[in-house]
Amino acid sequence: MQEQEGGGGAAPEGVDLGLVGEVARVNPTVVESLGAANFVPVIAPVAADEKGDTYNINADLFAGKVASALRAEKLILLTDVEGIRDRDGSFLPTVSSARASALIGDGTIDGGMIPKVECALEALRDGVAKVHIIDGRVRHAVLLEIFTKEGVGTQVVGEGADDQR
Repeated sequence: MQEQEGGGGAAPEGVDLGLVGEVARVNPTVVESLGAANFVPVIAPVAADEKGDTYNINADLFAGKVASALRAEKLILLTDVEGIRDRDGSFLPTVSSARASALIGDGTIDGGMIPKVECALEALRDGVAKVHIIDGRVRHAVLLEIFTKEGVGTQVVGEGADDQR
């Protein structure tokens, strides 16, 4: 756990984000044990440093680190938009990590989507096979993303990866 000034994004004026940090490492043992016992853990994006001080962590970035530590095949991020769009506003059902990076670089991806996409890119680099950014406002969004060919959001894949859902 490392302290991070500003939490990776500007807070609205007058809002105290408290102690904001970033993930230095994840010990997946507890989550793996719960999974082996058929429990589905709910994990709050809060972490402690070596001294026991607690920090708030960006939930998207935290989820990506946990997925990487668990060697997850897929990471699903729920949001309140359809998915990633290109510069012309066209929805992108699949985007490569290189294209996603370019869309951040040219300002097409901005605001709250930046941490989600950066999380996706880091998770892919760390071994997660695919990351899905889906619209949580859609009824049964997770089921539709997992069990239909079309899905309901954008899947982000590494270079040379199979773009099939």
